[in-house]
Amino acid sequence: MRLSDDKVSHLTHVVLKGLLDKKAVALLAEESAIRREIKRIIVKELKLAESIDESIRKKLQSYSKKIPEGTPEWEVLYQKFFYEESTKKGRG
Repeated sequence: MRLSDDKVSHLTHVVLKGLLDKKAVALLAEESAIRREIKRIIVKELKLAESIDESIRKKLQSYSKKIPEGTPEWEVLYQKFFYEESTKKGRG
């Protein structure tokens, strides 16, 4: 899933506001610096998820038995492979 820069920036504001409202964090830096770090992490995670998605789609397309996207079988395999790849890359 690709998000525009504006949407990612909006998410950074929402995340920081949520953390501050719940008093879940104490700020040790400027809010702008914290938002930049949140944005960096979001972008990194989105790129990783996109990379995993691409590799899974290639894997599913390489099967000799073609599995149409959107079918229950495709969805189950996609979720299984996504979990496996995420775990391998330290996200699981």
